[in-house]
Amino acid sequence: MPQAVISTEAHDSYDPFYFSPLFAIEDKHFWFRSRNNDIVTLVKPVIAKLNADYKILEIGCGTGNVLKELEKVCKPGSLFGMDLFSEGLAFARQRVSCPLVQGDLHRPPFAANFDVIGLFDVIEHLPDDIQVLQDLRAMLKPAGALLLTVPAHPSLWSYFDTASRHFRRYTLKELEAKLIESGYEVEYLSQYMAILFPAVWLGRRLSGLLSRLRKHPDPAKQTRKLMETELRIIPGLNKLLFLALSWEKFLLKRHLRLPIGTSLIVVARTRKLVNWTPEN
Repeated sequence: MPQAVISTEAHDSYDPFYFSPLFAIEDKHFWFRSRNNDIVTLVKPVIAKLNADYKILEIGCGTGNVLKELEKVCKPGSLFGMDLFSEGLAFARQRVSCPLVQGDLHRPPFAANFDVIGLFDVIEHLPDDIQVLQDLRAMLKPAGALLLTVPAHPSLWSYFDTASRHFRRYTLKELEAKLIESGYEVEYLSQYMAILFPAVWLGRRLSGLLSRLRKHPDPAKQTRKLMETELRIIPGLNKLLFLALSWEKFLLKRHLRLPIGTSLIVVARTRKLVNWTPEN
């Protein structure tokens, strides 16, 4: 597969240091396992309606954690992965057999050739999200599907977002408006990770308070240590939270909206844009 030109500025979107600790815990951590279940739940009915020669691309595939689950439900030869970082792709090659390419989505090595494109917790890392959505639209076939997950609720902003190099957390209305502005029709949009919201909200408030009481009030100065703490696995609690979140996939399958959640998940379709010519 061709390789895209990589922009230097784009490397500010993520710290490749985290690929290794993520690779070590993703297969066991309740959050990643639950997200994979929800993504696959929405992908399966989308691909069921496609022609036999369909093609699916995951952009920002990182260590291949989502790709390995998509390989289980996609036709052989239909799935592709792309990431900006060679470090992430090195881990992904240990998990998946589908083609992988290093590339910048602003300079994609692909034509408008995909039936489905997925970005899972990616666009919040990019400053120009509307331009990104428009670039993705150009890579999709007519009526192609775009699947996204993003962090929700600006009120949940914390050192974790700073450490992750996020530019934003989204509201439902904001994400929907940006998709429509970029030429999509929103087929399904919901919050998810619902049961986590109270604990995450309280944790964010407490961490903000503690950071102001410390000598160095900016916890981002200790981001790597804090991120490792956030991602640690507590065996009993990890299993309990995974079981508690497993019910969400039944609601998502029926396209029912969850009233609250720490993240958003969306299925959108490209729509035909009418060319407008001003009258003389």
